[in-house]
Amino acid sequence: MDNIAVLIPCYNESKTIEKVVTDWKTALPEAVIYVYDNNSSDDTAKIAKAAGAVVRPEYQQGKGNVIRRMFREIDAQVYLMVDGDDTYPADRAREMVNLVLERQADMVVGDRLSSTYFTENKRRFHNFGNSLVRFGINTLFKSNVKDIMTGCRAFSYEFVKTFPVLSAGFEIETEMTIHALDKNMKIDNVVIEYRDRPEGSESKLNTISDGVKVIKTIFRLHRNYKPASFFGLIALALVMLSAVFFIPVLITYINTGLVPNFPTLIVCGFTAIAALLSFFTGLQLQNAVQKNKQDFELQRIQANRQLRQMLTRRED
Repeated sequence: MDNIAVLIPCYNESKTIEKVVTDWKTALPEAVIYVYDNNSSDDTAKIAKAAGAVVRPEYQQGKGNVIRRMFREIDAQVYLMVDGDDTYPADRAREMVNLVLERQADMVVGDRLSSTYFTENKRRFHNFGNSLVRFGINTLFKSNVKDIMTGCRAFSYEFVKTFPVLSAGFEIETEMTIHALDKNMKIDNVVIEYRDRPEGSESKLNTISDGVKVIKTIFRLHRNYKPASFFGLIALALVMLSAVFFIPVLITYINTGLVPNFPTLIVCGFTAIAALLSFFTGLQLQNAVQKNKQDFELQRIQANRQLRQMLTRRED
């Protein structure tokens, strides 16, 4: 079992990976640097190995798939996840590690948005997209996470071994954040510097398609983690829609004693029934979510027990 594991998912990062591995080894000499190569067509794996990293392959394409493999295979007291594109300096690495080891943080978020991100990032719409996602999640989950989509994070053993990775691609960071918020895990923020990719290094993100995936992920996780709120909003919208069309029919009936628009009245009735079904669906699913949270606490206890056992064996 490692004390500190630095996890670097990589796809075609031959121009930057040597510097990233060297910088993080310098910042955390006792750490083991793991580079997981995700079907690179360049010399990323060879360069990373020469720089002193433990290099392993992940053949299923997508950052989420790489993170799933890393979390399954590696045991450590604290994990640091960074990208291989040299956009995250390693100067705050020790502080992030200490928050996990000494302050019992489950996830430490490397906050780019409070420092240099908006001036360094030259890609169109990325600034707006990051701000929109941050506002949406913090509003839905009543939280104060400073940077939802950062690729620089630290994790506890309990988080890593109890986090179910469902996303295959870059929406994995959003999924991590929402999972931690929903399970009432301790989240800390550390302001980090951000620098844009060096010349010749190309981003794997597609602003439009990956942005749509992230938005869809937020809606999906809102539905899964907070069904009472999700289906309650749908029920409220349906009730308001039904009321808008029902009120004129009611006024006509009060004034004349007649109902000339029976089709409208029938549709309003079915819409109100759909609202009730949505409301009670949310209540039922919320009970299942509550049971899931109880089961998750038992998983955390088990993960903590496993960690203590591994530390004991290592000391012996």
